[in-house]
Amino acid sequence: MAWLSSVAIKGFARPSSSGRGVPIVAAQLPSWLPLLALALASALALALGGCTTGVGFREGPGPGRSASAPSTELITENLIDAERAASESAARQDLSPLIVAQPPPYTIGRGDILSIVVWDHPELAASGMAAAAANIDTATVQPYATPPGFVVDHQGRIQFPLIGLLMLARLTEEQARALITQKLARYIARPNITLRVQAYRSRRVYVDGEVRTPGLQAIDDIPMTLVEALNRAGGMQPNADQSRIVVERGNTRYSVNLRELVLKGVNPGTILLAHGDVVRVHSRDESKVFVSGEVITPRALTMHNGRLTLNEALGETGGISPLSGDARQVYVVRKTLDRTRVFRLDARDSGALAMAESFELRPKDVVYVAASALASWNRHLSLLFPGALTSAVGVTTRP
Repeated sequence: MAWLSSVAIKGFARPSSSGRGVPIVAAQLPSWLPLLALALASALALALGGCTTGVGFREGPGPGRSASAPSTELITENLIDAERAASESAARQDLSPLIVAQPPPYTIGRGDILSIVVWDHPELAASGMAAAAANIDTATVQPYATPPGFVVDHQGRIQFPLIGLLMLARLTEEQARALITQKLARYIARPNITLRVQAYRSRRVYVDGEVRTPGLQAIDDIPMTLVEALNRAGGMQPNADQSRIVVERGNTRYSVNLRELVLKGVNPGTILLAHGDVVRVHSRDESKVFVSGEVITPRALTMHNGRLTLNEALGETGGISPLSGDARQVYVVRKTLDRTRVFRLDARDSGALAMAESFELRPKDVVYVAASALASWNRHLSLLFPGALTSAVGVTTRP
């Protein structure tokens, strides 16, 4: 710091017309310059001696450090392996209740409307069904009008001529046809019956979130798999997060990561939905990572289907600023359920970029690049004496 002290004692030397340095005595300098020199020496010694990052990071317990400040964990290969194992363990949810290799056939339920035709016996059709079917005008039919047919009541029964009340709930179309044929055989010789479900109203699922047409989807004779439900809802929006699809069944929530299922060789088409299931497709905007500090363009980044590495986050923000960033102090702040964790990467080490590429970020992580000691000293000085450094340089260079 001797050159700073000489400003107040001996003065600066400026070149003369002859090329020799002409000393400027202290009396010729402004009265505030000695104080500035003293402040410069103190600020520089403080900055170079132990400049803090300004966000409360610490390597461990020590005197003068806040007990609430989180300690940092150095990013190493062992830490990356431990974090990857913990992440896989947390995501290892049992999806077996959802996966069905061979979906069962559709069974009749309460609220369904059945079309039952007894050939050569039109009088056994539902009341007014034949007339309604003959006079139906598709241009004037209301979209929610009840189609003609036999309605399965709240107890799973229908009222059929000659037979009376007949329980058909939880039967397939083939089983219901065989039962009606057996009952009618007492009154009609060799009855020929055609039975099918006219309207599927007993089972529904609800699709919500980042799909084109959210709403109720009726379960029909085509198995309602997760892929089928998403397709019926118009497909997923461009900003849908395929790694965060939630299936709610009763009091249980299943997190489905389509990307991970495909990588594991599991066909998403085997995930069978049941009556009352709620499917929610989350947006990628809900899974952001925030990059701040000494990078070229600090901003919030959207994860790519649940995946973003530290290297990708730094690359998408332009990298560490070469003028003010400290490559030794790249931090990742992560809020967990029980505490706040702070990870630090020394980007100067060999293999640091490989570790940064292997370090997986999580939603709501904060990536912070600290300022270098010289940049912090410059900013501290500018706060103490705004424009003073520029004025001091101007005094020494003024002819």
